[in-house]
Amino acid sequence: MTRRWALPLLFCAFVLFYLLPLPFHGLWIPDETRYAQMSQEMLMSGNWAVPHFMGLRYFEKPAAGYWMIAIGQALFGENLFGARIASAVSLGLSVVLTYLISQRLWNDPRKSFICAAIYISFGLIVGQAGYANLDPQFTLWVNLSFVALWFAIDSTGFGPRLASWIVLGVACGMGFMTKGFLALALPVLVALPYMIWQRRFAELVRFGIVAVVVAVAISLPWGLTVHARESDFWNFFFWHEHIRRFAGENAQHARPWWFYLPMLVVSSLPWALLLPGTFKQAWHSRRDPKILFLLLWMLLPLALFSMSKGKLPTYIMPCMLPLALMIGHALLQRLDQGNIRALRNNALLNLAIGILALVALAYLQLKRPVYLNEPLNLALVIIALGAWTLSNFLAFIKPSRMWLAPVPGMLVALALVPAALPNSVVYNKTPDAFIAVHARELAQSHSLLSNDLGAASALAWHTKNPQVALLNTVGEVKYGLSYPDATARKVDTEAVAQWMVDARQKGSVGVVMRVKGEEEEREVQLLPKDGKRYEQGNIVILIFDQSAP
Repeated sequence: MTRRWALPLLFCAFVLFYLLPLPFHGLWIPDETRYAQMSQEMLMSGNWAVPHFMGLRYFEKPAAGYWMIAIGQALFGENLFGARIASAVSLGLSVVLTYLISQRLWNDPRKSFICAAIYISFGLIVGQAGYANLDPQFTLWVNLSFVALWFAIDSTGFGPRLASWIVLGVACGMGFMTKGFLALALPVLVALPYMIWQRRFAELVRFGIVAVVVAVAISLPWGLTVHARESDFWNFFFWHEHIRRFAGENAQHARPWWFYLPMLVVSSLPWALLLPGTFKQAWHSRRDPKILFLLLWMLLPLALFSMSKGKLPTYIMPCMLPLALMIGHALLQRLDQGNIRALRNNALLNLAIGILALVALAYLQLKRPVYLNEPLNLALVIIALGAWTLSNFLAFIKPSRMWLAPVPGMLVALALVPAALPNSVVYNKTPDAFIAVHARELAQSHSLLSNDLGAASALAWHTKNPQVALLNTVGEVKYGLSYPDATARKVDTEAVAQWMVDARQKGSVGVVMRVKGEEEEREVQLLPKDGKRYEQGNIVILIFDQSAP
């Protein structure tokens, strides 16, 4: 039964809980709107080599990640589903890789299904599947590189071993073109100590050259093209995105070294309480080549990420696949031994989280309502928390039979929660839905202006016009604005009045302002008073007609 229905069940879960929710909640700022707009701009301009953000040079990442999102929009439309499908498919394929490598490791269909079910239900994985970002794609390529590495190590014939090293090279090349040099470093970080321990260093050198040649062949054409068109790309990308982020004192998203330890626990929900037993068993079995490989795969990248000054929760996604394999391996042994205490305790923790969340929601609604005249949103969040609570209640009372119940609980909860957020969050964090309502009127404007990069990229995406002038904001486009041909895109508060006069003489002007405090309110006051005004949350849309000559 497990062999016959495992992949169909996983595919149904992927369709229901990864794909179907994609179009039902707005793009989060700043990341989703940025990646959707940059990929759309590739489609519009035909420039697939040099990344641009709202018409400005943007050299923080290579191009392949934007290619995948652009292909999604080309196939499914420039909409929410098209912008997010690359992330969902990337993590769906990682579920398949989990199943395949588990089969190669243990040749046990039941264990393979368990490992894949654990991976598909990790909170971090489910959440990122519906998020237009580059981390899911990078995770896929890193996962593929390690799966190929194990297949290469485990193969006995020359042909299968060579094919695995070639796949490893392809994965490294695509990973490099998605997020950079880290994709090349991670497999080496694990392969070197493991192959030395196995006394197969000569084999690593001999076949590793093949992987290097393939990776270079994959990435070199684009690398040379982008260098020929923008000679400063590699200088900025290497020093800003790698050296400064890794070791700079002013690194973006700076966090302490231990940041990923609690994040690993949270990210592994709904299986967090199985971690101590899993690590204990893995440590005792570390002389087993399979377990040692999984430990190195998880711990060495985690250590490298922890050494970096700049940290985001999603950076540890490549560590989640080996974690799922180790949890699945330990979980099945417990089931076979009849040891269900850890499973019951894990379900109890999840059950407590669900009950506390429901109690907190009820208390807030009575004392300080979160949902105001939003019955559908409130119903959805209750259903989401109820599904989580019920599934873990079943796992608690019948752990030997219902131990997989946390899987649908997490999948249902995270599929519904983004669409169930209160309007106070939606209006402020996903303003593209409000912009979409007025997109036709804004698209007819001759000039566009915004004071926030997230709102500006949503405006550019919906109007298909990347030439949005930026009022008193620089942020991550500081480098792009430093070029002489981009200086006109920046508008200071002292110059905005004259800018409006000049722009209105050429045609109508559309403005999207994000008003978060007194400074932004003053910016709005600097604009003319005769425009049409639309307001939702902290987003203000203004439409100014063309001035009389």
